[in-house]
Formats: sequence, structure tokens, C-alpha cells
Amino acid sequence: MSALIKLSGARIYDPANGVDGELRDLYIEDGVLVAPPRDGRKAAQEFDLKGRVIMAGAIDLHTHIGGGKVNIARMMLPEDHAATLVSGDRHPHAGCGHAAPATRTAGYRYAEMGYVACFEPAMLPANARQAHMEMADTPMVDKGAYVLLGNDDFLLRALRDKRSASFVRDYVAWTLNAAQALAIKVVNPGGINAFKFNQRKLDLDEQNSGYGVTPRDILLALANAVRELGVAHPLHIHGCNLGVPGNFETTLDTIKALDGLRAHLTHVQFHSYGTEGDRKFSSGAAQIAEAVNHHKNISLDVGQIMFGRTVTESGDSMRQYAGSAFADPKKWVGMDIECDAGCGVVPFRYRHQNFVNALQWAIGLELFLKVDDPWRIFLTTDHPNGAPFTSYPHLIRLLMDKSFRNDMLATINPEAAAASTLASLDREYSLYEIAILTRAAPARSLGLQGFGSLAVGAPAHITVYRDDEDRQKMFSTPELVFKNGQIIVRDGRVVEEVWGTTHVVHPDYDRSIERELDHYFERYMTVRKDNQRLADDEIRDGGRGALKVHATRPA
Repeated sequence: MSALIKLSGARIYDPANGVDGELRDLYIEDGVLVAPPRDGRKAAQEFDLKGRVIMAGAIDLHTHIGGGKVNIARMMLPEDHAATLVSGDRHPHAGCGHAAPATRTAGYRYAEMGYVACFEPAMLPANARQAHMEMADTPMVDKGAYVLLGNDDFLLRALRDKRSASFVRDYVAWTLNAAQALAIKVVNPGGINAFKFNQRKLDLDEQNSGYGVTPRDILLALANAVRELGVAHPLHIHGCNLGVPGNFETTLDTIKALDGLRAHLTHVQFHSYGTEGDRKFSSGAAQIAEAVNHHKNISLDVGQIMFGRTVTESGDSMRQYAGSAFADPKKWVGMDIECDAGCGVVPFRYRHQNFVNALQWAIGLELFLKVDDPWRIFLTTDHPNGAPFTSYPHLIRLLMDKSFRNDMLATINPEAAAASTLASLDREYSLYEIAILTRAAPARSLGLQGFGSLAVGAPAHITVYRDDEDRQKMFSTPELVFKNGQIIVRDGRVVEEVWGTTHVVHPDYDRSIERELDHYFERYMTVRKDNQRLADDEIRDGGRGALKVHATRPA
């Protein structure tokens, strides 16, 4: 039995259990939170934390930390790594990088901001082994991944041929098992595949010319399969027409098309553009927020852009091709991957005096401030597409401090500022709400039992902050971070390297589908079906963390 630890005197923000800034003590034993001892036993170690704020460890449910496109970005941007070496912004033995940090660097920097879990949102089945190897090399945090479907030839053939819903469900379940994934992601449904047939756009009800299937067909098939399998996190949707002026209408149509099915819309800032004004580019945030407030089946993350240098990396090769003209520096990568999907990597710089970039910044903040329910909106920059995740403390200050937000608004392109309603929005997030959208809400959405909670019996994933009016300073440098009851960070620097758990689901399915998959892989793919499947031991035997299989609850 490990020694009893007491954390005393801090204000506790624990929305999962309705605790809003209460002064109370926490006790840790054997890596979990325990009730105060009734036998008069003294703690072996006590931390006096008066003037501090305690929250559960933070969770990022959408961050690109592993997989083919991430590694391409690392390889094609040596200047990104060199810049952090020159500035001294690197960790001994952990590598470097800013927009595309090395695996170990990513884990260290997340932990040093108080994060304990991060989830890769776009893992290709054919690339799953590589993605898991990269995540296994990312220390400090628990992790997991959402596997990509919706542009793969096998599924599109099934929908074209009107195969049954149970057939699609079994295929989705097999893919979750084979790729060791936690959820299902769809990127530009059918559009990545349509790009291979020389289509340059694909609207919600436009047919993929190769299969006669629409994005609506794909979304409904996958959303229903996820619901029937009982996967906790709903279908994770990167919708049609990313970055296209007027695409807020597509987003609204997508919400309506789901017809009450639970779904998560990702990096919605990039899908909230109108066509008003002389420049034919405007904010659709008000309409999107109104729709999300009305449709309780929908959650979203924002994908906030922040000014500066980054790199965009996505399976949406159709949209990355369109954006390649704006690459900075002038280089980019686009590629096809088996029969499954594509990939595009484009370095980029967001400029505060650029009208479009400035309005994008404002649109993201408008979404944060106009969506009413903090349990259905999550703090993301779609790392690194909108900005590196290390910008989160600055983003939190923008949400919590109206005067600071207005100061920043005054520095952007004046036409963009005038086209935004941001100056009129008085809402300021509270510490309780920040704890919801960075802890309790993502834990609930992903079905992570015990995470995002400070209840007795929960794993002791705890972040201790100095309460500072400058919220950026406060959230940049936690005083202490505990993972499973062990101190891993002191004063914003890692003091103990640990390895996290990989979170997955293994839903049941009818094994007869494997006969069709065997035939398909033999005829069309470069590997056999069983070569693509990852065994449990491939994750466990790496020596860098355990495997946690979460239960599903079939409808």
C-alpha cells in the first residue's frame, strides 16, 4: 500500500461532481482519490495549497499527435525544429519542434500544461500500426485514436450495392477492433475519394462520380452504425467544404441531415463561413451556434486559429490541394493511400492583418461565446491546423477576460474586426466552465470512466494551479501535476517521465464479414487483412503503457 497524500486548502473545480470552487481537502492513496481517513490516520505527505486552484487533469479530444500526416509534417519542416533549438525551447532527451513537435516533446509539453490524456482524431486503418508506434513514443499522457472511414473503397462499394445496415455495422466494428481505435472519424465524407475521380468539390447531396453515393448517405450509415454498436463517442465529423466561403449552410444542412442522431462536429470554425460583404467572406458563427444550441444531439470542437506559423495536415486531400496555393513556405505534400483515403500537408502562417485570417480568429471566438452549453463544446485548435496546442493558455485568457479579448481585437485587421460581432459579446468563461470544456466534458464524451473527475475512486489525475488574474500565466505553468497519484510536473517542468494507457473499444460483430474482407484484401490491397490487424500485445509489449478496453453498450 502506498503512503497517504493530502492536498489541503485549495479551491476545487470539479464539474463532473458539481463542485464549483469549494475549499476542501483531497486524499490520494494507491494512485486513486480516497475518502478522508476515519481512523485518525495522518497523511505521510501533505501539501498546503492555500491560494491554489485544483482541477482534474486536462484532456484534449482532438489533437494530431500520431500517424502518417503528422510524421510527414515533421520531416518536411526541419526549420520548425531548428527554430526551437535556437530559441532553447526544447526538452533534454525529448526533442524539439513547434508546429510539428517530436513525439516525446508533445508529451512533455502537454503534461507541463496540466494535460493527462490526448486523442489523435484521424488514424487511417492502413497506417494504424505506425500511428500507435508514434503514440507509444509519446510519454506522460494517456492516448487513443479515432479510425477513419467514409472514403474507403470497401465501404463505398457496400453503400453503392445497398448492403444492409448490419453489414455496415459489422464492418465498422471490425475496423475498430483491427485498428485498436476508440471511435470513428469521417473526413469530407466521400470527397477524398471523389478527388481521385477529378472532382474538386462534393456537397452534402452531390454524388461521388465513382460510386453514386452522397456524403449524406455516408454520414447516416456511419452515425447509425456507431449508435447501434454503443460506442461512447459519437461519429466524429469533418464535414464537406472545409474552408469554403458559404460553407456554414453545408454545416447547417449536415446537422439537419443527422435527424437527431448523436454526432460530434470537429474544427467547426473552418466550417462557419458566409459570403456577405465586399470580400464575399463573413462569419456564420451566429447561425451555427443557434443550430447547436437547438440540437442537443450535436457537440463540437472549435479548431480556433491563432496568429503565427504552423502547418496544416489533413486526410482531406481535396481541400489541402485547394489550400496549397497559400503554403508558407512554398512547399507541400499531397498523396493517395491505398484505396482508403489521402493526405495533404501544407505549412501556413496566420497573419493578424490579413482580413480572412483575422476574421477566422474572430469566428472561432464567436462560436465559443455563443454556444450556450459548455458540456457540448471543446477547447481545441485542431493542433496544428489552427495553431499548436501550446497556445491553449492564451486561448483560455481570451475566453475568460473580455478586456484582454478586446485589446487583442483592436490589433487585428480593422475590416475584419468591424465585420465581427466579437466586441459586443460580454460573456466571460468562469473557472468552472473552463474545467467543463477541458476536463469533464471530453471525459464524458469519450466514455473515459473516472477521468475528468475528482470523485473518490477516480484515478488521481490532478492539476494544481496558482490562482492568478492573468489566466494565460496561470494555465501555462501548473504548480503540480499528478498522474495516478505520482507527481510528474513541478512548476511547469516535467520531473518524472511516465507512460500512459492506450484507450480502445472492441465491439462485437458477426465474424462472417471477415470472409468478404479476406477476398477484398486479396484482390485489391497490397497487404492481407490479418497484416492490417493490430494485436493487443503489439501495444502492451512495447513497454510504454497499458491497453484499456472500454465497454460498448449496443443500442
